[in-house]
Amino acid sequence: MKYMMTYDLMESARNTNAWIGASAKAMASYPAFALTMNPAIQLTAAWGEVMERSFARMVEKPDWGLRSIVGTDGTDHLVDIVKVVERPFGDLLHFSVRRRAPMKRKVMLVAPMSGHYATLLRSTVKSLLIDCEVYVTDWHNARDIPVSAGKFDVEDYTLYLVDFMRELGPDTHVIAVCQPVPLALAATAYLAAEDPDAQPRSLTLIGGPVDPDAAATEVTDFGRRVTMGQLEQTAIQRVGFKHKGAGRMVYPGLLQLQSFISMNSERHGKAFQEQILRVARGEASDHDAHNRFYDEYLAVMDMTAEFYLSTVERIFKNREIAQNQFVVAGKKVDMGAITKVAVMTVEGANDDISAPGQCVAALDLCTGLPDSKKTQHLEPGAGHFGIFAGKSWRLNIRPLVLKFIDAHSGENAPVTAMAETAANSPETLGKAKAAS
Repeated sequence: MKYMMTYDLMESARNTNAWIGASAKAMASYPAFALTMNPAIQLTAAWGEVMERSFARMVEKPDWGLRSIVGTDGTDHLVDIVKVVERPFGDLLHFSVRRRAPMKRKVMLVAPMSGHYATLLRSTVKSLLIDCEVYVTDWHNARDIPVSAGKFDVEDYTLYLVDFMRELGPDTHVIAVCQPVPLALAATAYLAAEDPDAQPRSLTLIGGPVDPDAAATEVTDFGRRVTMGQLEQTAIQRVGFKHKGAGRMVYPGLLQLQSFISMNSERHGKAFQEQILRVARGEASDHDAHNRFYDEYLAVMDMTAEFYLSTVERIFKNREIAQNQFVVAGKKVDMGAITKVAVMTVEGANDDISAPGQCVAALDLCTGLPDSKKTQHLEPGAGHFGIFAGKSWRLNIRPLVLKFIDAHSGENAPVTAMAETAANSPETLGKAKAAS
């Protein structure tokens, strides 16, 4: 009962702040105030607008917003989002492009379950959709999943990935981003031992903590500093009566958001101050750069308590993946069992979430994989977000990933002119050479 009250108190605080913002905006926008020249009136209305929008976005699942893409024939092709596999804790979505023959590259994009929705990869999906058949793991908000659905921890997550890979078949190329990187590696190794014919053709691991101790960050320091008992007492709450998952133990999204913002509080504070001034001057818009970013960044979801705690304990503290001691459903998963799946790691030189060294450790674990099937890339000057959705992804990493996929496909799928030009540019080739 104590945890329910805490959860509902956080939601009440969020709701109250949204109401305060809406009230400030409405009151300061009253026509009579237009007679005064006091700039505080406009600033109050602008502050209220930004505050209301920010707190309202925290409980809304963003839309994918991918209505259509331009095809090679120059016409628009509508995009349908189809559920290929439906499960209580997550679905496998297919971005089906109308009037287009199936693409030779079949990509399964594994979205992180680390506080944000899978829509955080919207720009990644959009960039791949031009040249690939794209499938994405869409994880559900734990507060909306009834307790009767049971538990969901790192082993269940891994088995979900195994089932998704089996569904798509052996001609699939898996791309895992951030948190799921070690579990995607484990799922591939699990298939290598249990169902070799269902293994994907390639596995691209982008900025994930395969070996958290390879390079210390604030995230890994926190995992070492806090005991599991302290974490359970301070971070875990029980979903309130308002939601379908009432009574489920979770790590609340609002609590996660507080941690996200505190890591770069000065930068976020400055961004909101500047946005308030832009709104007051009439320079802001509904889809400006600030709103596009924060509409997604502020939208958070709850994780099941068992998933969050098992991630911290088994991946970060005990380093079960890094030490090749991970167990799934009572079976030890040996990364050395991967002998056919080509593996590529991508890291950002300025990544403060998963620092360089943490992800590339996956290649050392794949002892049964020949060097010809191993590739690594370190992107100079790139932060965490940039390596999968920012400028670095668009200009350098995406072409390299597509080239890697083509090199390890059953058939040599054609590289698009856009990808080939970027991949062979002097800047990209120079960076790839330096990273290798």
